[in-house]
Parts: sequence; C-alpha cells; structure tokens
Amino acid sequence: MSPREQLGPADLVCVPMTAEDWPQVQAIYRAGIDTGHATFESAPPTWEAFDASRSTGHRLVALQGGGPRDGAVLGWAAVSPVSTCEVYAGVVEHSVYVAPHARGRGIGRLLLDELIASTEAAGIWTIQSSVFPENTTSLAIHQRAGFRTVGVRERMARMTYGPVAGQWRDTVLIERRTTIL
Repeated sequence: MSPREQLGPADLVCVPMTAEDWPQVQAIYRAGIDTGHATFESAPPTWEAFDASRSTGHRLVALQGGGPRDGAVLGWAAVSPVSTCEVYAGVVEHSVYVAPHARGRGIGRLLLDELIASTEAAGIWTIQSSVFPENTTSLAIHQRAGFRTVGVRERMARMTYGPVAGQWRDTVLIERRTTIL
C-alpha cells in the first residue's frame, strides 16, 4: 500500500503553523503555484513576508502522525485581513493548500473546517477567496463547507508563471458567512 492509500483522518492532526513548518509549507505552496491553477503568484514569499501578511491566530498545518510535531506537513491554511479599515475587521481572505501526494484524502476539508472554527471563535463573520474556475476540486470542497459563489471575475489578471503564463484568467469569488454571530 502506498503512503497515500494508508493515510486516513485518524492519522491527521491540525496545529498552529510555526516558523519551523515553513520549509514544508513553502514547498507545498510552490507545488500549488506550479500547477498554474492555485494562485497568480509566481513564487512563494519568504517566511518573513508570509508571517507579516497572515493573521497569526489563523495559520494551520495538517500533520501526519501521532503527535503534534511527529509527522510531515501535508497541507496548510491561513487568512489575511482584506482591509485595514476597522469596519472590515471581521472579513478575511483565505488560502488552503494540500501537498500533491496527499490530495484526495480529506486534508483540505479538515483544514477548512479548522479554519472556519478558529475564525468564528475570533468573531470573524466572512471568509472569502478567489478560486480559478478550473480548480473544481477546491470549489467543490468549499461548497460542501458552506461557501457560496458570489460571482465570476472575468479576465481578472494575466498569469506570469507556469503552464498558463501569459493567459488572462477568470476567478470565482467565493465567501462563507458565519452562522453563529
């Protein structure tokens, strides 16, 4: 049996992301970038840039293994504020990435559920993101987690990297409004 076949929900734990996780998080981010269907970014940021731009209370990694730091990072999730205006303090944009060898095993949904729980506990009322329409797996996971499509932004930006470099890309704007506030 391959490691992918052996992996199950009981083998996973979600914990807060730390600087020590960054090399594995960065590699997963790079793998997502390389698909051409995850982000407009052409390279992962440095740890310092990532740390400065993501909300510290809502950065998670999914680990394989028994203890909190016993296993490999299989995926990550994080949020960023959408604005510095006080009235938007409860609105964040999120990202969820899963390692290529671990996709299709429920890790994205686990991370998304944990992220929803942490943001709701902090009084955040809207989580949003933009997803490429070709990323049907991500759109389906988000829909099952209570996200709705707000609209499609046509020709939002041009890709500068990867297999679709130079192409204008649409994005699907999705959001999840809390049900507890």
